[in-house]
Amino acid sequence: YEALAITDECSLAGIVRGWEASRATEVPLVVGSEFTLACGLKCVLLVEITAGYTRLCELITTARRAVDKKGYRLTRQDVERLLSDVDPAVCGLFALWLPAREIDETQGRWLQSVFGERTHLAVELHREQDDAARLAGLLDTAARLGMTPVATGDVHMDVRRRRALQDTMTAIRHVTPLADCGAHLFRNGERHLRTRRALGNIYPRELLDTAVQLARRCTAVSSS
Repeated sequence: YEALAITDECSLAGIVRGWEASRATEVPLVVGSEFTLACGLKCVLLVEITAGYTRLCELITTARRAVDKKGYRLTRQDVERLLSDVDPAVCGLFALWLPAREIDETQGRWLQSVFGERTHLAVELHREQDDAARLAGLLDTAARLGMTPVATGDVHMDVRRRRALQDTMTAIRHVTPLADCGAHLFRNGERHLRTRRALGNIYPRELLDTAVQLARRCTAVSSS
């Protein structure tokens, strides 16, 4: 791996330990966070430069303050307001759109209206039966929107054997017995750090190359 991104949901809680591991292993760290907006749009924001880190923190703070207890709430208006005073080309953030199973292109267009050419379409493939159709649909969407597709992993565990632990943590999060979690659980154990060879057999080479190029541009932490 050339770099690893830590993208907890509306949080930077894992960044300190991630930075310590990055220093110990000399694998560059990319800082980011995942959000599901109030409208249902799901995206990951990656930090390119220090200014982007500041804006990401502002978004997280706004989202957390919008609720009284646990959780968060972030609207399109919140994002637009916090980024309205900056040119997308110098905002210091990259946006990765994570389309739902039923792709709503209006979500991608809105994200482009905020982040411009910094918007990428995230392609997640996990050896499921519909991977070929899903890839074709996502690439079609990217072409229609003029958006750059990029390979992403949605990694939740370091190795496959952590699947039982991952499922248990999911059950705890949903306060539901494991046997009743059903759709809350992943359909297989592919959300781990797969080998480069495995990734090369799953993703088109250009999508992997784009991921590498994007990671190289995210220097806020790796150069500090």
